[in-house]
Amino acid sequence: MSNKNNISRPPKRVEVFTVSEGRTDNREDNMNWASKKFGFTVLTIEIFLIVIYTFFVSYDTEAKPTKENLTSPERNTIQDYYPMFQDVNVMIFIGFGFLMTFMKRYGYSAVGLNLLLAAIAIQWAIVMQGVWNTQDGQIPINIVSLTGGNFASATVLITYGALLGKASPVQLLAVCVIEITVFACNEHLGVHIYQAADIGGSIFLHTFGAYFGLGVAYMLYSKDVEDNIKEGSNYHSDLFAMIGTVFLWMFWPSFNSALAVGEEQHRSVINTFVALLACCVVTFAVSSLADKNGRLNMVHVQNATLAGGVAIGSTANMMVHPFGAMMVGALAGIMSTFGYLLLTPYLVKRFHLHDTCGVNNLHGMPGILAGIVSAIVASMADETSYGYSLYRLYPGRAPSSNSTEFHRIALVTAQLEPGSGWSATGQAYAQLEALLTTLAVALLSGITTGYIIRMPIFDPPKKDQLFDDVDYWEVPEEDI
Repeated sequence: MSNKNNISRPPKRVEVFTVSEGRTDNREDNMNWASKKFGFTVLTIEIFLIVIYTFFVSYDTEAKPTKENLTSPERNTIQDYYPMFQDVNVMIFIGFGFLMTFMKRYGYSAVGLNLLLAAIAIQWAIVMQGVWNTQDGQIPINIVSLTGGNFASATVLITYGALLGKASPVQLLAVCVIEITVFACNEHLGVHIYQAADIGGSIFLHTFGAYFGLGVAYMLYSKDVEDNIKEGSNYHSDLFAMIGTVFLWMFWPSFNSALAVGEEQHRSVINTFVALLACCVVTFAVSSLADKNGRLNMVHVQNATLAGGVAIGSTANMMVHPFGAMMVGALAGIMSTFGYLLLTPYLVKRFHLHDTCGVNNLHGMPGILAGIVSAIVASMADETSYGYSLYRLYPGRAPSSNSTEFHRIALVTAQLEPGSGWSATGQAYAQLEALLTTLAVALLSGITTGYIIRMPIFDPPKKDQLFDDVDYWEVPEEDI
């Protein structure tokens, strides 16, 4: 009997081992699939974009061979826009990336995912912005559309700042695709329907990106993000972040003037630079005064010194005068610094709204300030100050095509396009309508997006994955 029992045991053991082994293989397969999900998702997105570009995107006239080019090589617009285009590239890929390296354990993701998200966002934005301007069923691509794509990608990077360390790479990919889609629609509504002026994108770009990001952050909130030790910085990580600050600060005049021309571009550079100068000085002063020992806070210096570039963005090409630009920049610096001191901790405590980089202080509130300033400036704009360039700056104020005024002005300038014949007050209302609509669209779409990406399929990070590169990057062991 005992021998029979002994003989019968091995098959049972083998059977149990085989089943267990099969289950282990299945678990390993599932884990392998989960670990490869990010790579497959990125590849799928790029294949989709290549297919779209294959059938629906083509060179614009000036990028085609000379026999099809209506302009001479000497007058190609690439010469006007390329220097500013490259400056904007520096801001997008170096400035924004390094600004977010302040967290001691999340530097790889700050710079690396910044690069990836921008690359995807630009490609998708060229398509989404181009669908409103198709030619023979094709989306034309040129240096202006590339620059516009760069601008659009900034919205995603601003949103990334609000979510930094709290969203998985797969979640961020979903945010990127959804946000660019909504952004392009809102921008078209504001620029072409409301006919609002926003040369530096402070309303449609900074405000939208900030409050879209806050909407997502609100939905992703968990108690694990509060007082998380990994969220902190150290001496060297803050130094790296200052590299981003300096690059952004240097090139912001190019950002606000990239799509302007002639004297408008000249004014944009002047107004933006003096606004940044005033903002920088005031930020240092307020940061020191707010500390009981008179010390400077690196968070303020890294971020609030840039707020002047946002606040002057919507009116950078307008006749705000240098002293006006300085006042706007100084006010933005004060607003942003106190935002970091008081508002950011209040939002976490009262509303459970955790804003990692404080994008509300750098982009959100200064963007709202820019919209309000744009309405004030629009209400005072007239032909005495601007001449007939008034109707290029504010297309909605141009006389309608069947009016006597239109034909009178058309005799003087051939560049006049018919408009809606708005008054200065009407244009001011248009600026405010664009601002309020952008705020509403950004918050609602951000909250909706946050609700969607909380689903398990998007791999929400676990507690030990928050603010940490180690699960997403190969990190040297001595640095873990």
